[in-house]
Amino acid sequence: MRYLFIPLVFAVLLSACSSQPQNGKEIVSFSFTDQNGQPFGTDELAGKVWIADFVFTKCKTVCPPMTLEMADLQKKFEDEGIQAEFVSFTVDPTIDSPDILKVYIHQFTDDETNWHMLTGYTQEVIETFAREQFQTIVQKPTTSNQVIHGTNFYLIDQQGRIVNEYNYVDASYVKEMMKDIKKTRK
Repeated sequence: MRYLFIPLVFAVLLSACSSQPQNGKEIVSFSFTDQNGQPFGTDELAGKVWIADFVFTKCKTVCPPMTLEMADLQKKFEDEGIQAEFVSFTVDPTIDSPDILKVYIHQFTDDETNWHMLTGYTQEVIETFAREQFQTIVQKPTTSNQVIHGTNFYLIDQQGRIVNEYNYVDASYVKEMMKDIKKTRK
């Protein structure tokens, strides 16, 4: 009996450490400000599939490649005829005004019709929002101008529920995401 108990405890501990997304978790209603200074949130996303990420314009590490990957994803979806909205939440809202986000997005794409870079909230709000809605970290240290944040992309379905999360450096994530999107349309 003792030999069965130890592996069981070990398995429970390992499963508690996994970082699986909360598939099916519904994103709470929000309305922030996009790069055009317009309100944008769950009302505008209702009935649409959307991809979300967390970035900031002064980022010196992961944000430029993440944003480039998001632009590539936007183009791939257009080429495949897949309709989706793209939503990038800034993790540095005190710096990233709509005007700054507008300049930033145009470094990666000329098509912002379905890509919304959001700001208009406090640092505390985005840290709580990221943690409670997407189970990811956002933290702005007082000793640096760099913000600590998660680097995954999130797929949200037409009902506002998280379908899956993807590591943008994983070579197979685009195929997996497209397959997951097709499942949401059944």
